Amino acid sequence: MEHPLLKVGVGRREWQNLSVYGNNENLTSALNYVLITPARNEAQFIRSAITAVINQTVRPLKWVIVSDGSTDATDDIVREYAAAHAWIELIRMPERSERDFAGKAAAFNAGLARVRDLPYDVIGNLDADVSFDERYCALLLDKFEEDAMLGVAGTPFKDPSLEYDYRFVSIEHVSGPCQMFRRECFEAIGGYQRARLGGVDHIAVISARMNGWRTRTYQDSFFVHRRAMGSCGQSALRSRFQNGEVDYALGSHPVWELCRTAYQMTRKPHVIGALMLLAGYVSAALRGEERSVSREFVEFHRREQIQRLKAFLSAPFHARSRKPAPAPDFTKSTPAFRSHRAPAWRRAS
Repeated sequence: MEHPLLKVGVGRREWQNLSVYGNNENLTSALNYVLITPARNEAQFIRSAITAVINQTVRPLKWVIVSDGSTDATDDIVREYAAAHAWIELIRMPERSERDFAGKAAAFNAGLARVRDLPYDVIGNLDADVSFDERYCALLLDKFEEDAMLGVAGTPFKDPSLEYDYRFVSIEHVSGPCQMFRRECFEAIGGYQRARLGGVDHIAVISARMNGWRTRTYQDSFFVHRRAMGSCGQSALRSRFQNGEVDYALGSHPVWELCRTAYQMTRKPHVIGALMLLAGYVSAALRGEERSVSREFVEFHRREQIQRLKAFLSAPFHARSRKPAPAPDFTKSTPAFRSHRAPAWRRAS
């Protein structure tokens, strides 16, 4: 049977390179982890996400899937797997009329209450529309084991509409669809905070750095994001406008936003998409949109942005102008895979 990742543009050679360790249910890790998945009407994608987690070489202590008022077959699909796997639990939240980001945070917190007393070291937020290889969670657990100050970890992703350009996106940013937190870090930042306009994942990662933790995207692997980023229930232009609103709500520096607007003109839908981004930022500023973050957060966030702009502008021009590989290329046997040392839990055996 063809692996589900092969159906979404991940090549067979690429998948084979990612699966070098195979699927061995007897493998264990020195660190325990739990997963929480808020899911709303995800019947189209959630079966692939569940299959990916079940196939992990190191499975979670518990995986709580919170159906956030789903009206499709999401609940039935989860119940089917929960009946066969005691570590999978379904929680159902009341129905609501539309998606909102505050609702997602509430759903995650409902799942958090179900794992609070478990002896886990790492907690992961996993969207219901992602897939990854069998070694994915084990690789990230190994990163936490190697770096005691690592607070948040993740990987790049493949998306139908988006690829990050790592000249401009810091490897300190960890994408929201799959974020893994050290427990102490997650508790120190107060978990996911409700934000009316969104950006809860950004708030969490930036807050972790404010509290002295390291955050990192590791390019050893990747996950597949099956739904186009920001496309749920809205057009691409509306999504860009909303991104601008979120940028303002999180305190992005005006100079940073102008630079981001200029950069977005190089990405489809080019000029109009970039102008919608800027329009969202300006609109939120003019109407005095209340920020859901503290003044200290805004100051820290802007300081990081200006530091990154200075570093970018001070780099040699030829280094900036090189066309980058926006996400790691696994179509060949890369040095990262050839030299990757076995994780601690594997070396100990």
